[in-house]
Amino acid sequence: MAHTGTLQIQHLSKQYEVQGDPLPVLQDITLTVNPGEFVSIVGSSGCGKSTLLRLIVGLEDDYQGEVLLDGERIVGTSLDRGIVFQEHRLFPWLTVEQNIGLGLLNGQLNEKQKADTVREHIALVGLEGFETAWPHQLSGGMSQRVAIARALVNRPEVLLLDEPFGALDALTRAHLQQELHRIWQTEGITMILVTHDVEEAVYLGDKVVVMEPRPGRIRRIVPVALDHPRDRVGLAFSRVKEDVLAEFAGEAEQAMRARHAGRQDADDERTGTRSALPAGLRFAL
Repeated sequence: MAHTGTLQIQHLSKQYEVQGDPLPVLQDITLTVNPGEFVSIVGSSGCGKSTLLRLIVGLEDDYQGEVLLDGERIVGTSLDRGIVFQEHRLFPWLTVEQNIGLGLLNGQLNEKQKADTVREHIALVGLEGFETAWPHQLSGGMSQRVAIARALVNRPEVLLLDEPFGALDALTRAHLQQELHRIWQTEGITMILVTHDVEEAVYLGDKVVVMEPRPGRIRRIVPVALDHPRDRVGLAFSRVKEDVLAEFAGEAEQAMRARHAGRQDADDERTGTRSALPAGLRFAL
């Protein structure tokens, strides 16, 4: 089922207060996510990726700028935005079908419609036969499938994924990436994935948003103009992956220059001397 929601983030900034001082977390984020698009967000730890998802899903509303869905400002949580975390967060005292059915508690469906919808989503994530299984009887990958089904059961316009496969082994991760891609194509839903895995970002995304930290901001948006299914070992795939990785190399070089300039300034203050050259030129020399 295709959705028509367009997500617009306009000049978004966010800060927290730490011991009475402001701590900028996000700075001037502007991004448009088109209906049915799959957007991957990558960045080093501390660049505000997860905070950005929390603002989109409506868990926080103290920010500057605009976060709009279908032109309406996002205020609080809503069934039109689902989220999957790295931890599956299943209730251990509920079965697979009961955990998935939790997403329908506040809906308008009757009991038969709820049961049919749960059954459809169990089939969607490939867990037929495990309807009455308990969470402790599931593998990590199966638990994440349940979490994805629970997030999708209300048919949200946007599904947010906060490193959903980060705790899984490499083989399970690769398999679930394929499954998530299949679900995305089947449902036609807009998806936004936060990940540390550049290969995962390129494999799934229509575009990769590269963020840099302190405060978090968009460094570059890399389009992924590759057909599906994508060949992870193909030359075209490798080129896009290297393009994204090059942004991280540039970020590391900038950080190194900043640290060196800071040490040089500290040395100058300590010795009472200061070069007439700008910090960048001092580093180059």
